[in-house]
Amino acid sequence: MLEVGTPAPAFSAQDQDGKTHTLAQYRGKKIALYFYPKDDTPGCTKEACNLRDNYAALQAAGYVVLGVSTDDTTSHAKFATKFSLPFPLLADPDQQLVTAYQVWVEKNMYGKKYMGTARVTYLIDEAGTIARVIDKVKTEDHAAQILA
Repeated sequence: MLEVGTPAPAFSAQDQDGKTHTLAQYRGKKIALYFYPKDDTPGCTKEACNLRDNYAALQAAGYVVLGVSTDDTTSHAKFATKFSLPFPLLADPDQQLVTAYQVWVEKNMYGKKYMGTARVTYLIDEAGTIARVIDKVKTEDHAAQILA
């Protein structure tokens, strides 16, 4: 994972509506960049809905919330619509963001090894520097972790 105090890697990715988001466009704002494994799975849904339910508090604290998974924009659109998610979900089907942010890792399920996205959130400060890393995400209480 990236360390606190290091510059956040630049990115450019499309969200569920086809709009492009870049790190540069958020200069001067705090970002909660959260990486999650897959749209519409139990843990990822709990995490997204917790962020949705606490979105006003996150915005009041000055955060822009951006979700990232390796799903495509069509999958993100269905997920965002189904759960009324008010924030952008960035598509990373080529694993460029997950690789740059060092969250594309080897996983092990039932003895089978595979590559996948680690559930990690990077809090990026107004200058584009990693201010905090949350690597033990509580899916049902993630907003409180960000606001702590």
